[in-house]
Amino acid sequence: MSNSGRRKPPLVTDKRYAKQAQKKAAPKRKTTPSRKRPKKRGVLAWVLAPFKWLFRLIWVITTRTAAVALLVLLAAVGYTYTTLPAFEEQLDGRTRGSVTLLDSEDVVFAWRGDQFGGAILSTSVAPSLKNAIVATEDKRFYSHFGVSPRGIASAMRINMREGRKPWQGHGGSTITQQTAKLLCLGVAYDPSKWKNEAEYEADCRRTTLTRKGKEAIFALAMEAKYTKDEILSIYMNRAYLGAGARGFEAASQVYFGKNAAQVSVPESAMMAGLLVAPSRFAPTSNIERSRERAATVLRLMREQGYISSAEEAAANASPASLSSAAKDRAGEFFVDWVMKTAPDFLTSDTTEDVVIHTTFDNRLQMAAEDALDYVFQTKVREGSKAQAAIVIMSADGAVRAMVGGREKVTGGFNRATDAKRQTGSAFKPFVYATAMDRGFQYDSTVEDAPITINIPGSGPYSPQNYERDFKGLMTLTDALRASINTVAVSVSEAVGRENVRDVATRFGIDNKLADGPALALGASESTLLEMTGAFAGILNGGNAVTPYGLNELRLKGDSAPLMGKEGGIGERVISPSAAQQLTYMMHRVVTDGTGTRARLSDREVAGKTGTTSAAKDAWFIGFTAQYVVGVWMGYDDNTPLSGVTGGGLPADIWRETMVRVTEGLPPEPLPMTRPAQPPRVKPIVPQGGGTYQAGSGNRTNQPQPETLEDALIGVLRSIFGN
Repeated sequence: MSNSGRRKPPLVTDKRYAKQAQKKAAPKRKTTPSRKRPKKRGVLAWVLAPFKWLFRLIWVITTRTAAVALLVLLAAVGYTYTTLPAFEEQLDGRTRGSVTLLDSEDVVFAWRGDQFGGAILSTSVAPSLKNAIVATEDKRFYSHFGVSPRGIASAMRINMREGRKPWQGHGGSTITQQTAKLLCLGVAYDPSKWKNEAEYEADCRRTTLTRKGKEAIFALAMEAKYTKDEILSIYMNRAYLGAGARGFEAASQVYFGKNAAQVSVPESAMMAGLLVAPSRFAPTSNIERSRERAATVLRLMREQGYISSAEEAAANASPASLSSAAKDRAGEFFVDWVMKTAPDFLTSDTTEDVVIHTTFDNRLQMAAEDALDYVFQTKVREGSKAQAAIVIMSADGAVRAMVGGREKVTGGFNRATDAKRQTGSAFKPFVYATAMDRGFQYDSTVEDAPITINIPGSGPYSPQNYERDFKGLMTLTDALRASINTVAVSVSEAVGRENVRDVATRFGIDNKLADGPALALGASESTLLEMTGAFAGILNGGNAVTPYGLNELRLKGDSAPLMGKEGGIGERVISPSAAQQLTYMMHRVVTDGTGTRARLSDREVAGKTGTTSAAKDAWFIGFTAQYVVGVWMGYDDNTPLSGVTGGGLPADIWRETMVRVTEGLPPEPLPMTRPAQPPRVKPIVPQGGGTYQAGSGNRTNQPQPETLEDALIGVLRSIFGN
């Protein structure tokens, strides 16, 4: 059909495409990218903005500084790690050795120096000991890496609360840190840098902030180098536990007489309790205080599950007790004296472990100490500061026991060996020993009469008797028995002072003896040890002795001794006959003379009293057939004794000592002259040549001495002329 002239209507599709074309053909309008409008900031945001920036800066600096510090720390720990020696080399770090002393029965009774019982491992000791140490010192020992931040923070808080600097006082140290301190952070002892070991150890224990940092580095290095058990082993071998004990093996032997593998729960707790303050809690110083500390350790062990409540109760009910040697602390003065008799490099300054065999007898030591305590408790006023000393000796000079004072202290002033005091009438036996050896006899007649000797430069000297009277004619035995001063001076002048000095010196009185006539009355000074040794020479028949306490010294583990005894019986001083007569005369001193308070009911005794001017010193020295015992009493500052003479309290102490010493010993007779009857004064019968017979006991095979009066006149004439 043809189109009638009307336009064709467009197709729908065409309309759609046409619209799209128009859109494409239309020019594009330029548009700018859209921007988000900034949110309005609040006031707080403006205030915090600078701080956010500062915090970011601090964070960056801190993290980078921490990273650098960590690298430095790792480098320091790594370097320290390379300097640590093998584990075995760390166990015994003593700079000096030990001295172990054995008594006459070869039983250990004392220790000196740094005792080290031998290296031990934490795995070889009694489990209770290991557990007690960990429970007391560092309960997180097996879980931390050597340093405990929690412990350090707690310790700093406590220190500041108690008014100290944060790092002073409680350290919060782990066992590893304590071990580092015991190793002195690897710094070895240098005698040229420190005066002594004590100063070295004090320097090692300093707790400055810098040192605590070094300690932490050292502890971390140890944790990397050694196992936990190895660190604990080093600690157990090096820790000081009082009484000279270095390490738990030495402490076990010193305190309990057993090995560290054998100690019980109460003993383990007691030793672990020493770590906080070894000197204060040492059981040898105060056993009760040590037990109280052990109870605290037991509680910690129970709280941490190492023991049950029942085991804790049982341990508290039966606390640890010391061995007999540790309990007695036997022979402190004797040990100090013996240590001085050997060279320092083998005793006080030894770097080796030394064993000394001695003459010590603990039974006799206890006898002397008990006797002294008994007399002071029963016969001396309470609170008295008077001192006393005792020496017990065999006739050959072997010292068996020694009391140097009323207190028991190591290194204390020893009045038996170091105090030089005037001897008083205790010296008179040496005057009569000289006379006996030069022809006089126990029954020779003398006259107790006034005597005056003019001393050039000093004037006249007139000795007085104790009772201020004169008894006339008497025998030498009676003169010594009654301790007559005038007769002693007369005899000394008759036989010659130089001879008396010679006899006394050869018997062992090694001091400057008086030059004047007062020599006979004990104006010279001597020690109790010397005097006791001199009397031992009378007992043994007239031979000098050198007192000794050391029998043998050797290095531990060696069989060959380095030293033997350097004392004993020496040269003869007087004849056996003179010694026997003198012993009889001294026996009479005890039976019916000035020393009757020293008598024993079951055996013979000989001795001599001595009291100095103003009673500043009082002595009694005597012997039985088995032992010589010397006793001195006085004040350290020379204050006069009140109402005390040698025949009083010193004789009491002597008797109480000897009663205990001789208990169980069969009585033996004294080696002395035994006259049928006690000597008495007889009429002096002139003999040919102007000499005199002075008693029935004189020897007949030698010229007899003149009467002492004539002899003295002759001496004075030879000095001053007619």
